[in-house]
Amino acid sequence: MEFKRVVVTGLGTINPLGNSIETFWDGLQNGVSGAAPIKRFDASGHKTQFACEVKGFDPEIYVEKKEVRKHDPYTLFAFAAVAQAMEDSGLNLEAMNKDRAGVIWGAGIGGLQTFYEEAQSFDPEKPRFSPFFIPKMIANIAGGLISIRYGFRGPNFTTVTACASASHAIIEAMNYIRMGKADVFITGGSEAAVNPAGVSGFNSMRALSTRNDDPKTASRPFDLDRDGFVIGEGSGALIIEEYEHALKRGAKIYAELAGGGMSADAYHMTAPDPEGGGATLVMKWALEDAGMNPEDVDYINVHGTSTPLGDVAEPQAIVRCFGDHAKKLSISSTKSMTGHLLGAAGAVEAIASICALNYGIIPPTINHFTDDPAIIPLDYTFNVAKKRDIKVAMSNTFGFGGHNATVIIKKL
Repeated sequence: MEFKRVVVTGLGTINPLGNSIETFWDGLQNGVSGAAPIKRFDASGHKTQFACEVKGFDPEIYVEKKEVRKHDPYTLFAFAAVAQAMEDSGLNLEAMNKDRAGVIWGAGIGGLQTFYEEAQSFDPEKPRFSPFFIPKMIANIAGGLISIRYGFRGPNFTTVTACASASHAIIEAMNYIRMGKADVFITGGSEAAVNPAGVSGFNSMRALSTRNDDPKTASRPFDLDRDGFVIGEGSGALIIEEYEHALKRGAKIYAELAGGGMSADAYHMTAPDPEGGGATLVMKWALEDAGMNPEDVDYINVHGTSTPLGDVAEPQAIVRCFGDHAKKLSISSTKSMTGHLLGAAGAVEAIASICALNYGIIPPTINHFTDDPAIIPLDYTFNVAKKRDIKVAMSNTFGFGGHNATVIIKKL
């Protein structure tokens, strides 16, 4: 079967560096940290008292005031990013065939804020939950509501694979178009876990940085003194189309989705395979799917979470997959700036990779102070962005449970 080509024609984001693509990219290339003391709730009793929160977000720009209370923040973030991406795409909703337009969305947790609030107010003597509790909380509701908003009647489902959720969503949407089952997809992911339940839960796992005295330098991928990830929140949305469909309507095209890979570590509930076995496979299979050789890739936006184990395993996998070419790759972890957006990470990092392609700039891995001898020395673009002509970019995301997803993006 000959696959159809798939291109990206619209982008949108709400994340800790900005509430638009322009402000996000400006923050990335200038090495801005989105971390700060938590403002949404009193975190003084938590081991970690900072996060990469979304700032200055007004949901009423995207949703009627009376409707806001009906939605969890993860859904409101999704609405906003999708609205930006749809406007950016220039799609004509009246002229398009909505039977061949779908929504595949990613969320690692879903409505955690809603669950926390309802649990806090629950009275066992009078057991009653809000009628909005279930529809606000469930992880698939953002994708369902997006399809309702735009009338898209094609395939509609949600991928829930922890931190790989949005990447899996993008790959699945790409494949439906490749196989001729749809012309257009809204895809991406959203997450809103900066709340007492999210912070306390990850603290109990010892997954988060506790560098409360210096939040802005807390996310330190590949640094000797890294002590965990910084939790973030937000959303990333991509409009993807069949190539000829986009050409016919005169759409601007950002990049082509060339391929994707999916694998499992089959190793541990939360820890990565220490030798990067699943990560090696997912990159190899993504290259195979794209019909590319390792030498074709210029840039990898790595998973790079700033955790003791993950930051050692991923470079090993890169070397196994790319061989000698690994030393010629530009690598960076934008989580050093955005924090870890969990189920939204794959979408926001795919957008970062698309911007890197279009602007010819590798965003930096900030907060590097001391080399770790346990980490294979590669070009991690430490602290300062650099110019480079990028024809092919790879975006890696790995999730709890051993879920791995890699997306390959190329210039047309």
